[in-house]
Amino acid sequence: MISSAELPNKMSAGFREWLFALGVSLGTALLVIAPFFWLGNASGHDFGFHAASWLDAAGQWKEGIFSPRWTEWANHGFGEPRFIFYPPLSWMLGAALSFMVPWNAVPAVFIVIAQILAGLCSFALARRFLPKNAALFGAACYAANPYALLVVYMRSDFAEELACALLPLVVLTALQLCGLVENRRRSLSRAMALFALVFAAVWLSNAPAAVITSYSVALLFAWAALEKKSMQPLWRGAGGLALGFALASFYLVPAAYEQRWVSIGQVLSLGLQPADNFLYTMGNDPEHNVFNWIASSVAVLLLVMTGIAAIAALQRTTEGQESDERKKLWRVLLLLSAAAAILMIRQSSFFWTYLPKLRFVQFPWRWMAIVAVPCAYFSAAAMMRQRMRWIWFALVLIAVCGTATFLVKKTWWDSDDIPSLQDAIANDQGFEGTDEYDPAGDDHTNLLEKAPRAQVLPAEESGGRAPQAEIRIERWTAEERVARVVSTEPVRVALRLLDYPAWHVEVNRRPVRPEHAENNGEMIVALTPGTQRITAKFVRTPDRTLGSAISLLGVLTLLALLNAGGVRLLSASP
Repeated sequence: MISSAELPNKMSAGFREWLFALGVSLGTALLVIAPFFWLGNASGHDFGFHAASWLDAAGQWKEGIFSPRWTEWANHGFGEPRFIFYPPLSWMLGAALSFMVPWNAVPAVFIVIAQILAGLCSFALARRFLPKNAALFGAACYAANPYALLVVYMRSDFAEELACALLPLVVLTALQLCGLVENRRRSLSRAMALFALVFAAVWLSNAPAAVITSYSVALLFAWAALEKKSMQPLWRGAGGLALGFALASFYLVPAAYEQRWVSIGQVLSLGLQPADNFLYTMGNDPEHNVFNWIASSVAVLLLVMTGIAAIAALQRTTEGQESDERKKLWRVLLLLSAAAAILMIRQSSFFWTYLPKLRFVQFPWRWMAIVAVPCAYFSAAAMMRQRMRWIWFALVLIAVCGTATFLVKKTWWDSDDIPSLQDAIANDQGFEGTDEYDPAGDDHTNLLEKAPRAQVLPAEESGGRAPQAEIRIERWTAEERVARVVSTEPVRVALRLLDYPAWHVEVNRRPVRPEHAENNGEMIVALTPGTQRITAKFVRTPDRTLGSAISLLGVLTLLALLNAGGVRLLSASP
């Protein structure tokens, strides 16, 4: 028991340790983005998608829309419901950073924040079992692990990077919840609350990473049940998962329900299916083959590093007062590594076909995100061996620096992406849309790149002369479009807007059902002669209301669990 006199010193020491961890994580993150200072931004595969989302969200905030759902400038201004389906944390963070730093600096600052978070989460896991210096090395290893470098330099998947940063903390809280390691707070309710909070944060960051995380913690809970010969870890895990899903329901429920309203199947189009992306799979696309070879080589490197470090760490599990917990952690991390390795090769096709939603991960090598956690911990544990400390340090340094150098040379560097998107928005042209978020019935490849906001069409679909009419745009925001039309003849007016069930259209305050163009989902409104006022508003659908209600219930449950845990801790104090 710690005396009241020793408590301030212990707290001060703990605070200093976390300052050291912050410093190491910050230093590592700055080294990761060092090439940005002279080469510009790494323009990876997903850079344009994320930068466009940041710009659109920031613009909507300026309009007073604090929870964007419709991406206004996608599909060259026709829009798409991207923000309903893409988890909010990454695009909200990117948009928020734009109010603090210049737009071209947002990607680098985002990466620094994510990798600092990654280092701190890895430190939290390693410090629970290892000395401070070893845990600090583990933090640096995770903040600059080979998969993180692949994501930063060649993929620019900022959302996945943010989700991966949290994975060590997910593992730690899951271990405490299922009882494989001692919960030092001695509060099951608080352990469940912390796990649920971190698990929900992963789901609110990136969906593929969240699917991987869900299967990983489910495997962890099942292993704990086998090892403890008890169903208790499964029940605890189920409770934590249920609370985590409840917290994220304001996003999950609409995203799941409204999939029927978009072309979500396009996410698994040719080249994006698991069968096309197992390690070293070659196809008919040379560019795809080159990248898959690079990703596969990074995966093999990470697995080899993990294996070597695991062997070194194994020899340390019999030392120290926490040897039993270290053995349990070693077995769990090795299990997760083995499962991830199996799922990256073609022989695991059965699992990708039949396990629910696993195919939406798309790329089997994404399981490197899980392997990176054991790799960082085992690397930290290996540093405790006096004889091989410097040898292992040199090997890790060579592997990381070599990977970074190779990827920096292979990626495309360009600082004009964001200015080009800004110009497109300023010129009322917008940017390209996303196949999987295209509203059902639309073919966004048929949309004009420079269409007027409202256009008069002939009264009959068969064609003919378009009648004379005056159109005045009264209001045009992301979630509300108002146009006044004056005509002496019946007309049809095409709005630069894709039809979607959440859009509620009125003419002179009377609800109407809009028509569609022949080859796309552009919204067309038929009008009678006279002065007509067209109003289109993006309204809250019942699924969004239900999701928000479930999340509110989840937050109340979370607060109750944290409060109950705090009360128990106080009652247990001397």
